[in-house]
Amino acid sequence: MPFATTNPATEQLEALFVTLSPDEVEVRLDRANTAFASYRQTTYDDRAGFLMNAAKLFEDESDEIARMVTTEMGKTIASAKAEVAKCSMALRWFAGHGEELLADEQITTSATSSYVHYQPLGAVLAVMPWNFPLWQVIRFLAPTLMAGNVGLLKHAENVPQTARFLEALFAEAGLPEGIFTNLFIETSDVGGLISDPRIAAVTLTGSERAGVSVAAAAGRALKRTVLELGGSDPFIILESADLERAVRSGVASRTLCNGQSCISAKRFIVVNEVAEEFTARFIEQMDALVIGDPLDPATDVGPIVSEAQRDRLRAQVDEARGAGATAHVRDQPLPAVGWYFNPTVLTGITQDMSVANQELFGPVAMIERVADLDAALRAANATSFGLASSVWTSEETEIRRCIDELEAGQVFVNAMVASTPELPFGGIKRSGIGRELSELGIKEFCNAKTVWID
Repeated sequence: MPFATTNPATEQLEALFVTLSPDEVEVRLDRANTAFASYRQTTYDDRAGFLMNAAKLFEDESDEIARMVTTEMGKTIASAKAEVAKCSMALRWFAGHGEELLADEQITTSATSSYVHYQPLGAVLAVMPWNFPLWQVIRFLAPTLMAGNVGLLKHAENVPQTARFLEALFAEAGLPEGIFTNLFIETSDVGGLISDPRIAAVTLTGSERAGVSVAAAAGRALKRTVLELGGSDPFIILESADLERAVRSGVASRTLCNGQSCISAKRFIVVNEVAEEFTARFIEQMDALVIGDPLDPATDVGPIVSEAQRDRLRAQVDEARGAGATAHVRDQPLPAVGWYFNPTVLTGITQDMSVANQELFGPVAMIERVADLDAALRAANATSFGLASSVWTSEETEIRRCIDELEAGQVFVNAMVASTPELPFGGIKRSGIGRELSELGIKEFCNAKTVWID
């Protein structure tokens, strides 16, 4: 399948790229392997310089970059500009902290001296998704480069312009040839590439099915793996919650990236005491959202990324309604062209509905009423996913229980779930393996070498 840009707002094909031949892939892979031998010897200051240069390019070309992203995958221009800024921020953070994070870790033993020494592994293959086409790549690439590894990118087939742009941007930032390489290869070729001995490790952000496939290939080849997969994240509202903030945050989370975000709140679990008020306010704010051209700064929600994804979302809503849920949708016409979907609130959700354990990738919120905190925790954990969670309460005992008992890689209290370079990012259960960002993330693709001197 060729790499193609089809604008979700216009349904028009805007760019087309052919996949690389096996010989072309071989050249790029050999180039990366050769480049690693020299790049691993560079200083932290050298690597930080490349990252800082890239950060400045993101800042200088922000408007143009954001427009490219919006055209490729449909997120609003405001969201795209925020993503560009976040990339710059992360590059600067790892440039400023990489040496500190990877400093030798002294350990007291009976030896004269003993410590852990961190060294790069080699070429890291990244299989990345379309929903945050810049940020997902930078989230892997900034710590990878700072650690002295080299990166190979297999991006989603529908964001080829972003993939090609990223390779060009880092070349412009001064990164030597072969240190970061874009690969236009078929998804079916990823397994074979993982088995190549020149690939040291692999990271993937994507669907559960894609994660299983990559993990299986990496397991057969005994390669280090980090996976960030799907989520059906709970957003728990308890009686003492600040409802105004909770509703505002909940709507923003559910419609982030037009509802196509792994860490967005999807299941709103509300105790009976505040359920009616929360639901009424939530529906009112969802109904007030402006749907339309994502390049218009006034637009709140743009199109779904593809016709197939829009149709899948529609089928999931129909399934929920067939199982007894009620769909609250504002009666408004959608643009005649483009893969748009009206923001929808599903009430009457119960645990026996299959949709309660699915990831709805679009502006659709599910609201489930529960009796108390115990029931809320049971509902939140009754899923195969465990990426992130958000809890709204002012009671310290409830906060502590949620932190301790929620089965998720992240718990945000009175705040919308987000990623930031200072903190580790990842999930448990079917939501993934390993961590990105922070000290944990930069060390995922390092050899933690034990040193003993007597």
